[in-house]
Amino acid sequence: MKGQLSHESAIDVPAGVVWETYGTLEVSKQIAKLLPNLVQNIQVLEGDGGVGTVLVVTLAPNVAGFSGYKEKLTKVDNEKHVKEVEMVEGGFLDMGFLLYRVRLEILERDGDCDSSIIRSTVEYEIAEESAAYASLITTDMLAIIAEVVGKHIAEEYKAKVNA
Repeated sequence: MKGQLSHESAIDVPAGVVWETYGTLEVSKQIAKLLPNLVQNIQVLEGDGGVGTVLVVTLAPNVAGFSGYKEKLTKVDNEKHVKEVEMVEGGFLDMGFLLYRVRLEILERDGDCDSSIIRSTVEYEIAEESAAYASLITTDMLAIIAEVVGKHIAEEYKAKVNA
């Protein structure tokens, strides 16, 4: 069984500025700093933020039914502002999922170069015998991350522009 869910968050900041955070390991630092009630820690196990980088994500208690997981960056496209990470150990994989991938895209909003959209997409595949767990997949956490990190980026950007 395969599925896909997406969420979009608008932000009044140019896509290139948003990508400066989302396209690097800076997004992981911001998530851990701004959302300790969701994510306790994100540790770089190997890599520099490019394709092949492996991260260990430790979740706050009672967030997702598991304490953490390892994920690997499988795509970083600086021209199209697209990043993909796949869960490679723990988390949903321990529940019978064969694939759990998150794609983050930073898009220019309707031809307006001063605002953008953070599109977060979850793609998954689950073994038939574990299909009941598919209902656990949501974009809720990604939506919260986009809102909080996006707000932080916007505040920093406005402070820089108004300085």
